[in-house]
Order: sequence, then C-alpha cells, then structure tokens
Amino acid sequence: MSILVDENTKVLVQGTTGGFGGKHAQLSLDYGTQIVAGVTPGKGGQTFGSSTPVFDTVEEAATETGATVSAIFVPPPFAADAILEAVDAQLDLVVMGLESQGKLFLIT
Repeated sequence: MSILVDENTKVLVQGTTGGFGGKHAQLSLDYGTQIVAGVTPGKGGQTFGSSTPVFDTVEEAATETGATVSAIFVPPPFAADAILEAVDAQLDLVVMGLESQGKLFLIT
C-alpha cells in the first residue's frame, strides 16, 4: 500500500473558511497534518486558526507555501472549478471531500 500523504506533506485546503472545510482543516491540524494554507476566493489575507494564511487562489497559495496537495471542501456547485484550479496549479494530489455524502475522492 502506498502512503500518499505523510507528516512532511504540505497541504492546502480549498474552502477552509467555510464550516465544513474549516472543521476538517482543524481536525487535520489537530492530527498533525501540515496545513500550510487555506484558499477561499475573496478572503485572501485572512488567517485560519492562529497562523494558517488564507489565499484567493490555489496557484498563489502553492507558490507562496510550497504546498503539493489540495484538500477540497467546497459546496458541490463549485467543486468542478475547485478541482480544475488545483489541477492547473500542478499539485501532486487532490483530495475531494463531498459534503453531502461524506465520501473522499483522490485525484492524482
């Protein structure tokens, strides 16, 4: 079995300022995951928690922080655009959390 994410992986969370994304970002931080950035369009410059910076775009977040993985927690109508934005930023792995179904999908 391959380990896709470990303690050295830098993760950004798309939708980190929303309720669902914020909950899972905080749980990941508590677990020890290196959450290095959040992404929510229009909320760049804010922070999540005590020190995680929030950016307007995935490309900006990845460039500034070195993130290689995106965890996407956005409402279904915005999911396709969020996935394409992560793919366009050439991230190694995209993890998608579906709010309504409680399922995770991996896109490598």
